[in-house]
Amino acid sequence: MIAIDATHDPKLRSWVASANQAGCDFPIQNLPFGRFSHGADAAPRIGVAIGDRILDLRRAGLIDIDDMNALMAATPEKRSALRALISQGLAEGSARQAEWESALVGQSAATMHVPCRIGDYTDFYTSVHHATTVGKQFRPDNPLLPNYKWVPIGYHGRASSIVVSGQPIRRPRGQLKSPESVAPVLALSKRLDLELELGWFVGKGNSLGESIDIAEAENHLFGVALFNDWSARDIQGWEYQPLGPFLSKNFGSTLSPWVVTMEALAPFRAPFERPPGDPQPLPYLDDADNRAQGAFSISLEVLLQTVKMRDAGEAPVRLTHTNTTRAAYWTPAQLVAHHTVNGCNLQPGDLFGSGTLSGPEPDEAGSLMELTSGGKRPVTLPNGEQRSFLEDGDTLILRGYCEAPGAIRIGLGEALGTIEAS
Repeated sequence: MIAIDATHDPKLRSWVASANQAGCDFPIQNLPFGRFSHGADAAPRIGVAIGDRILDLRRAGLIDIDDMNALMAATPEKRSALRALISQGLAEGSARQAEWESALVGQSAATMHVPCRIGDYTDFYTSVHHATTVGKQFRPDNPLLPNYKWVPIGYHGRASSIVVSGQPIRRPRGQLKSPESVAPVLALSKRLDLELELGWFVGKGNSLGESIDIAEAENHLFGVALFNDWSARDIQGWEYQPLGPFLSKNFGSTLSPWVVTMEALAPFRAPFERPPGDPQPLPYLDDADNRAQGAFSISLEVLLQTVKMRDAGEAPVRLTHTNTTRAAYWTPAQLVAHHTVNGCNLQPGDLFGSGTLSGPEPDEAGSLMELTSGGKRPVTLPNGEQRSFLEDGDTLILRGYCEAPGAIRIGLGEALGTIEAS
C-alpha cells in the first residue's frame, strides 16, 4: 500500500496562495488530476488542481502527452515520482515558480472534461444500509438477499452517458406501470432520484484470464472522484426484474472533473471492519493489510438548490451527509479482486461506481428514495418547498472531503447537475 511521504507533510505550503487557504479542496497535499481546455486550446490537456488554479502539466514540462489513460496506466512508482516533482515545483521557495507561473490557468476560466476515456463502467452496491432500506421498498419480506454479505454485488453500466459536472441531465422517459394498471405506458419519469456515489478509476490493467490478488489490487487503482448515478425509480421498479437496471440508469451519470489519486488518499486510511456476527470475507477478498487499513475515510454530502431558491438568491441546502467508513461494506481493493477473480481484464480508465453510499442513520441516506420513504414522507426545505423526488430545474451538488489528525484536509471538488425538462 502507498506510504505517506514528503508530499503529505502538513507543513508544506505552495507559492500558489489560494492553495494555502483554510478549507481549500486543493492544497498542495492533494494534487488531483483532470482534463481541461482553455482559450484557443480546443483539445483537452492534462492538469493538476492547485488552489483555484490548474497546472498544465505539458506546459510545465512534466509530461509529453495529453493522454490521461496512458498516464493512468503508469506504475505506482512512476506516478509517485511525478507527484513528487509536481509537489516540489509548487512548494514555497521552489526555483520553478517563475517558469511554472505561465503554465497556470484559472479554474473559473477553464472548461473541464470527463477525466479520461471510460471504456467500461461497473456499478457496485457497497452500502448495506442502502441495500436494506431500498430492498424493503421493493421486497418487504426479503429486503437483503442472502448473497449480499458474501459477494460484492455489481452490474455493468453504460459508459457513453457519463458526463462531467455541470452538464444538464434531461428527464428520461421509459415504460411506467402503476400497481393499478393492466399495462405499462411510455412516459416521462415522475420519480427521478439522485445517488450519492464515489467513482474509483482503474490505473494499470490486467491481461484477460489473469486475476488480481487482493494484496496487489490497490496497485491497479488510480484514484477516486464523486459520482451521481441518477436513477428513474418508476422506470426501475418495472424493469429491474429479472436482470436489473437498464433505462432507469443509462440516461446520464454525473462525474466530478478531478480524480484524487491513491497517493493523496494515503493519510486517510481506516480499518476495514465487519459488524459482529456478519460473515467474514472469503480468502480471495481478505488479507491483513486490507483489514488494517483497506478502507478510506471520505466525508460526503448532498446539497439541493431549487429554481425558487436560485431566483431568490438562496444558497443550496444540505439534504444528507455521511462518511464512507459508515457507509461502505466493501473496500476498493475488494472490488478489484472480485471483478478479476474470474479473469476479467480491466483497462486504464475503467470506472467502478461504489453504489449509493448511505450510512446507518436516516439523515445519512444517499438517495431521496430513502430520505422520503419512497416518496411517502416528502422533505421540507427551509423555504417551505417540499421534495419527494427531483423536479425540473433542481440542481444537485455532491461534495466530498477527507480529514484526519495530523493531515491537511483535502477535497474532491463537486459533482453538479441540473434537471432539464424533456
